[in-house]
Amino acid sequence: MLLSLLTRKEKLKFLDLVMHMVSVDGEPTAIEQRLLNIMLAEVGDGIVKEYTFTLSKDLEETIDYFREASPSVKNIVYLNLLKVTMIDDFYNTAEHFFLEDIRKELGITDFKKKQLMRLVYNERDLRERAKRVVSH
Repeated sequence: MLLSLLTRKEKLKFLDLVMHMVSVDGEPTAIEQRLLNIMLAEVGDGIVKEYTFTLSKDLEETIDYFREASPSVKNIVYLNLLKVTMIDDFYNTAEHFFLEDIRKELGITDFKKKQLMRLVYNERDLRERAKRVVSH
């Protein structure tokens, strides 16, 4: 969501960060993989061709990059990380702790976190309502 607003380098750094997050608890689930594919489509073919799909050796360097980013970029990055963790109904504590560490590192307030989570819930609710409407 809103990944197209990021610069080329921000997109590449985001992909690195999201790969670190989904690997916290092992391999990505099928649902996480599907969402990653959607995110790849959103960042564009040029970025996908450029990205190596391997974890960077220095997660701290990636976090440092976003620490210096604008509040909008930080919020877009965090929103999409939230979306990945909230896409399925399985609650993973390792991902939760990773997200909390990222939130603190980026200086995202608890209030902003709640606002971003609400966006993810609203999107999920809209998708479920649409499924019900088209099914009946």
